[in-house]
Amino acid sequence: MSIKSDTWIRRMALEHRMIEPFVDEQVRSGVISYGVSSYGYDVRVGDDFKVFTNVFNTVVDPKNFDPKSFVDIKADVCIIPPNSFALASTIEYFRVPRDILTICLGKSTYARCGIIVNVTPFEPEWEGHVTIEISNTTPLPAKIYANEGIAQVLFLQSDEVCAVSYKDKKGKYQAQRGVTLPRV
Repeated sequence: MSIKSDTWIRRMALEHRMIEPFVDEQVRSGVISYGVSSYGYDVRVGDDFKVFTNVFNTVVDPKNFDPKSFVDIKADVCIIPPNSFALASTIEYFRVPRDILTICLGKSTYARCGIIVNVTPFEPEWEGHVTIEISNTTPLPAKIYANEGIAQVLFLQSDEVCAVSYKDKKGKYQAQRGVTLPRV
């Protein structure tokens, strides 16, 4: 297993459409950084958010998800209430090669503010916009900036190609677009 460099990420994005749109540099001035970095790619969060609320006293059930559990917000900034969370998605659309698994970790700028980003690995041959869970672990409201960096994706290449990919399994989140709610 090896981690892939900026040279590999750039080549795969430009020649194989692995990341679209692709930012071929790290944008940092006045924003939470995004774009290609030495050994990863910093993704941006879009401007559609599903902020969880207890206004309707629903239960969050992954097998029977009630849309009344959240409010939809489309904005350049999203305020997540204390001890709550939101779902959002990346601006970037990914097409993961068959011999690659990714790990996605939250940006340190948000982590230092008590904002935790959770994303499951992108499996071999998965494609789509990445649905992101953004947790505000603080007792204060937290601000998230749309169209700026939210997490870094690391690309791990296996020594051998998997026998069954996410695409082969016809995974339920294949080719998802925008914020995608739980499916069973």
